[in-house]
Amino acid sequence: MILGIETSCDETAAALVTDEGQLLASVVSSQADLHARYGGVVPEVASRRHLDLVSPVIREALGSAGASLDRVEKIAVTRGPGLVGALLVGLSAAKAIAWAGRLPLAPVDHLDGHIASLYLEPDPLEPPFLCLLASGGHTLLLAVRERGTSERLGTTLDDAAGEAFDKGARLLGLGYPGGAEIDRIAQGGDSSAFPFPIARVPGLDFSFSGLKTALLYRVRELGEDEAKRRRADLAASYQRAIVRALAQRVEAAVSATGFDRVAVVGGVAANSELRAALPAARFAPLDLCTDNAAMIASAARYVEALPYPDYLGLDAYASLS
Repeated sequence: MILGIETSCDETAAALVTDEGQLLASVVSSQADLHARYGGVVPEVASRRHLDLVSPVIREALGSAGASLDRVEKIAVTRGPGLVGALLVGLSAAKAIAWAGRLPLAPVDHLDGHIASLYLEPDPLEPPFLCLLASGGHTLLLAVRERGTSERLGTTLDDAAGEAFDKGARLLGLGYPGGAEIDRIAQGGDSSAFPFPIARVPGLDFSFSGLKTALLYRVRELGEDEAKRRRADLAASYQRAIVRALAQRVEAAVSATGFDRVAVVGGVAANSELRAALPAARFAPLDLCTDNAAMIASAARYVEALPYPDYLGLDAYASLS
């Protein structure tokens, strides 16, 4: 049994997964309401909230699985990328539990975790496949040829797709998290009302900063009252541009690589229009799209765990570099 801990951003999560990939328990405590007043995640606030929540969330996961710590054989934790202060809370908790039980600890890359959400029972996806990872902090196209490894084919040159959703929602006066708010309000809008641009960049990379700027200028042109009246059309058109950019790059990657299967993971994978735009793709389950510890415990099955006490000096990292 693997105990996974995830605190990379604004979700405090714990999960229990067997070595065969059976999910026994998954608990996620979101801080979305806490950060909504700021329009985005405040790192120091997130770190302090993780301190409050990490122990109760772990206890709840154990209780939900009807298990105790003495049944856990490995600890898994997100080491990065993410907010360093937030990551250190989970990493410190994982070290303490592993050290107390003389258990091995598996440091997991958050992005590998998203991919590993596809490997859980009851319907695990077997490589090879092309993977679109789209979240608040990252937008990547990956070639996955075996479990535990991936090759980067393309990335964003500026904003991530989830970041573009959040910034767009802020421009439209919508709440946080922005992706869910835009998806919700876009259901009542006309996606062809505003022809927002899709960036043309070399290779299989993405760019969303120009799209965000186009929305800003359009909102200014319309004026406050008219922009508010046409908010649903603006949201639908903006969402369509983001989704088209993602879908077109996926199609280009399929043609370039020859992969016949596509998977989509990360928070943006929950977007309803993206799911409709890629009907043949395998999407992560909705409850495993946003940050969670089940995917971290799943990824730990393919990571070389550090034995006791070699992990006590382990540090977190904020970025992919």
